[in-house]
Amino acid sequence: MSKKPEKVTLTSAMIEEQTAAFLKSGGSVEFVGKGKSGQAAYQSSKQINLKSGK
Repeated sequence: MSKKPEKVTLTSAMIEEQTAAFLKSGGSVEFVGKGKSGQAAYQSSKQINLKSGK
Protein backbone atom coordinates (compact mmCIF):
# COMPACT_ATOMS: atom_id res chain seq x y z
CA MET A 1 0.00 0.00 0.00
CA SER A 2 1.18 3.50 -0.72
CA LYS A 3 1.39 6.13 1.98
CA LYS A 4 -1.00 9.03 1.99
CA PRO A 5 0.75 12.35 1.34
CA GLU A 6 1.33 14.34 4.51
CA LYS A 7 -0.87 17.37 4.94
CA VAL A 8 1.24 20.53 4.84
CA THR A 9 0.43 23.03 7.57
CA LEU A 10 1.47 26.62 7.01
CA THR A 11 2.20 28.38 10.28
CA SER A 12 2.49 32.08 11.01
CA ALA A 13 6.21 31.62 11.63
CA MET A 14 6.64 29.98 8.22
CA ILE A 15 4.76 32.83 6.53
CA GLU A 16 6.92 35.39 8.32
CA GLU A 17 10.11 33.57 7.25
CA GLN A 18 8.96 33.33 3.64
CA THR A 19 7.92 36.98 3.60
CA ALA A 20 11.27 38.09 5.06
CA ALA A 21 13.15 36.03 2.45
CA PHE A 22 10.99 37.49 -0.34
CA LEU A 23 11.60 41.07 0.80
CA LYS A 24 15.33 40.43 1.32
CA SER A 25 15.60 39.13 -2.26
CA GLY A 26 14.25 42.46 -3.56
CA GLY A 27 10.55 41.68 -3.67
CA SER A 28 8.01 44.27 -2.70
CA VAL A 29 4.51 44.22 -1.26
CA GLU A 30 1.71 46.39 -2.60
CA PHE A 31 -0.92 47.23 -0.03
CA VAL A 32 -4.50 47.26 -1.25
CA GLY A 33 -7.11 49.21 0.65
CA LYS A 34 -9.84 47.48 2.63
CA GLY A 35 -12.72 46.42 0.42
CA LYS A 36 -10.63 46.48 -2.78
CA SER A 37 -9.72 43.40 -4.75
CA GLY A 38 -6.67 44.86 -6.44
CA GLN A 39 -7.97 43.60 -9.76
CA ALA A 40 -9.06 45.76 -12.66
CA ALA A 41 -12.82 46.22 -12.80
CA TYR A 42 -14.58 45.05 -15.92
CA GLN A 43 -16.76 47.57 -17.72
CA SER A 44 -19.67 45.23 -18.29
CA SER A 45 -20.85 42.07 -16.67
CA LYS A 46 -22.03 39.12 -18.69
CA GLN A 47 -24.94 37.05 -17.55
CA ILE A 48 -25.14 33.45 -18.67
CA ASN A 49 -28.54 31.90 -19.29
CA LEU A 50 -28.35 28.13 -18.84
CA LYS A 51 -31.98 27.45 -19.68
CA SER A 52 -32.80 26.53 -23.26
CA GLY A 53 -35.81 28.55 -24.32
CA LYS A 54 -36.57 26.51 -27.43
